[in-house]
Amino acid sequence: MNRIILISVFSILTLQVMAQEKIVQTAGRDQLGEFAPKFAELNDDVLFGEVWSRTDKLGLRDRSLVTITSLISQGITDSSLTYHLLSAKNNGITRTEIAEIITHIGFYAGWPKAWAAFRLAKDVWTEDTTGEDAKAAFQREMIFPIGEPNTAYARYFTGNSYLAPVSREQINISNVTFEPRCRNNWHIHKATKGGGQMLVGVAGRGWYQEEGKPAVEILPGTVIHIPAGVKHWHGAAADSWFAHLAFEIAGENASNEWLEPVTDEEYDKLS
Repeated sequence: MNRIILISVFSILTLQVMAQEKIVQTAGRDQLGEFAPKFAELNDDVLFGEVWSRTDKLGLRDRSLVTITSLISQGITDSSLTYHLLSAKNNGITRTEIAEIITHIGFYAGWPKAWAAFRLAKDVWTEDTTGEDAKAAFQREMIFPIGEPNTAYARYFTGNSYLAPVSREQINISNVTFEPRCRNNWHIHKATKGGGQMLVGVAGRGWYQEEGKPAVEILPGTVIHIPAGVKHWHGAAADSWFAHLAFEIAGENASNEWLEPVTDEEYDKLS
């Protein structure tokens, strides 16, 4: 009985509202509302409505990592784990990362549990095999490394991005790589004097757009100057990986304000 309830609790449909990262959950009430109304309330309103939605304390990607680790460690490799593996993928955990995560778990939770988890993970990330091949091919196009998943800023991106520090002396320079359709949120580089950012296209094709202006295509060698105080976004084209160097311009009282995501409707207007 406990196992049946557990499956019901985690076999759910989640809606993530990107601007607020608020989790809306109804599965508890849908499946147990009449039989166990209090349990349904705790599941929908507390576990997901409050705990999972506390993204200012711990992001969705990290919460997915904690959850799948807990489930695999307990030997729970049923539909509940499949759901949370899907959520982990949607929250930015890549095929390469989940393979490493489950391998690591196997040494602490048990080898058979890892094998069982891998059977589910392979199905969830199966279509990403070609994605890994495309990533490797893109790396061969440019001199700078793609780097590691950009987890620290993942909440401010739609899609997967990667970050490789190039220099931390004199001026901060990073190579930022975007998968197709990946873009960062609208944002503003603030400073009381100086500040801003400069982008230089490295490989692939991407977009830069300032609020109220048409989007500008970024190709290898394209230079974009972004003054402080200008609301803008940048990212990959729909059909291409994209990488640019990001130069942080020194300024007084410099900061970065992240704003709302670029919606699919806005993005799909680009040709």
